[in-house]
Amino acid sequence: MIVELEQYKFELNGKEQSLKDLGASLDLDNKQKRIVELDRMMEEPDFWANPETANRYSTEARRLKDDVKAYEDLTQAFEDIGALIEMAEEEDDQESVAEVKEMLDEFTEKLDAMSTRLLLSGEYDTMNAILRLNAGAGGTESNDWAGMLYRMYTRWAERHGFTYKILDYLEGDEAGIKSATIEIDGQYAYGYLRSEAGIHRLVRISPFNAQSKRQTSFVSCDIMPDIETDIDIEVRPEDIKMEVFRSSGAGGQHINKTSSAVRLIHIPTGIVVACQEERSQVQNRAKAMQMLKARLYLKEKAEQEEMIAGIRGEVKDNGWGSQIRSYVLQPYRMVKDLRSGEQSSNTDAVLDGDIDRFITAYLKWMQLGCPDRRIQGDD
Repeated sequence: MIVELEQYKFELNGKEQSLKDLGASLDLDNKQKRIVELDRMMEEPDFWANPETANRYSTEARRLKDDVKAYEDLTQAFEDIGALIEMAEEEDDQESVAEVKEMLDEFTEKLDAMSTRLLLSGEYDTMNAILRLNAGAGGTESNDWAGMLYRMYTRWAERHGFTYKILDYLEGDEAGIKSATIEIDGQYAYGYLRSEAGIHRLVRISPFNAQSKRQTSFVSCDIMPDIETDIDIEVRPEDIKMEVFRSSGAGGQHINKTSSAVRLIHIPTGIVVACQEERSQVQNRAKAMQMLKARLYLKEKAEQEEMIAGIRGEVKDNGWGSQIRSYVLQPYRMVKDLRSGEQSSNTDAVLDGDIDRFITAYLKWMQLGCPDRRIQGDD
């Protein structure tokens, strides 16, 4: 008997109930019925007469079919791993051990990912996300930290097969960025990333300080859903100040030689949005207005429901005491989430986009009603 195979069989059997629970939570029978209903609707000759409604139904159908297929693939993988273990044990096949482990690791990762997605039930969770980073006080050090977070989130998007585009980008004077706005497109992008809204704090020995002093820097991360439909909220023209400027991209590349980039300032609230991704000033203004309306809508909704933490996160001043997560690189290495209590000593992996453990922990923390688990003494 190969000891490793016995251990893998034990691990696989331990996940059987989780797989069954996932199937029950997915409500597959009703999903299948809804898929049949939607397919029948989409076969009607006048289905695309109303493009907005048609897109909504087709998106729903695609999402439901993806859920059903993902679960069917998980079930098949569970059976395949069990069959391979049984065959390897009968033949005392040592060479199959590595294959079993690889299949089991992949199955576990997909099972955990799908279980996490079930926690995404918010009104906007299925939408694309717009992420904005703003460097706090601290000059070059904070700008560099903002650049590091920019890389972390774009790497996270790539890991998940999401696409992203730069809507606005302002480089730092010496390093990093002063601010950046990124649109991240992918199913449930906002649902996952809403956990990242807040102040991110970095502690390290500054590479920009000749005395090698320990430096603390702050960057705010703001997340909102990319609400593409026209939002019914009044924005008076006299309340908006528009500025135009020349576009410039990441790494100093020049996007546009004319002043086509647009920045909108909502005077009553102080909300600022900007877009430089589109080709014309008219298109950039339209995208910026869409973002402004979304920000105002979320602000209004948050105030009405007194649930700002659940919609946009607790985005406060970019300073001490308001952070949601702390990243310490010296004298020890640790990333700690101050809400869920999740932590990791593998800072390199986290800064390379491996933040799913923090996202999952946050969603579970929210599901439990946000118990007070703030970590003290992480200086």
